[in-house]
Amino acid sequence: MQGLPIADKSGGAVSPLTAAGAQGTARPTGSIVNRKSSIFNGFTLIELMMVVAIIGLMMATAVPAILSVTREAPLRKAVNDTLDICRTARAQAILHDQTTLVVFHPRLRQVAFSGSADASAPSTRVGHAAVNAAEFDPSVVIEGLGINNYDYTDSEGEARVRFFANGTSDDMTLVLSSVGEYRKITLEVTTALPSVGTVR
Repeated sequence: MQGLPIADKSGGAVSPLTAAGAQGTARPTGSIVNRKSSIFNGFTLIELMMVVAIIGLMMATAVPAILSVTREAPLRKAVNDTLDICRTARAQAILHDQTTLVVFHPRLRQVAFSGSADASAPSTRVGHAAVNAAEFDPSVVIEGLGINNYDYTDSEGEARVRFFANGTSDDMTLVLSSVGEYRKITLEVTTALPSVGTVR
């Protein structure tokens, strides 16, 4: 019967708690509470705040780097768009064995590939779709546009650059500026490949 004292071999009475402990059924009363409270004693509020502050600093330094990759400055975007359009025109001329055109509108700050490019044409920039036409940001100025030794900088009409099926092209030099920075895009006549240089 539970709750009654049990006599030991020497004839003395043993308490019920001691008897239960001897049989292996006793439970320690304070160990569960101590175990639960020790979980919350691992970190103090100051330590948690320091961890949050470190994570915030890391995010603050990472965000500008991420934005600089995904967003392009106006001059850089204008240069990259022009390069994409020229490369598309060159590839389409060779692929379809016909002359293709890149059309500039200097006064409107526009450039476009005149033709239908393949939908599968890849972009030369990571994270950006292929570009067939572009309008430059208002901060970007066309400082010079020369095609086959003719100056089209102030032309109100179209200025056309031809890309031929044999992989050659017209001679072209385009100078763009924005906020004191200058870039010059030239076409290599014999290969029709565009290149970029800095104008000082």
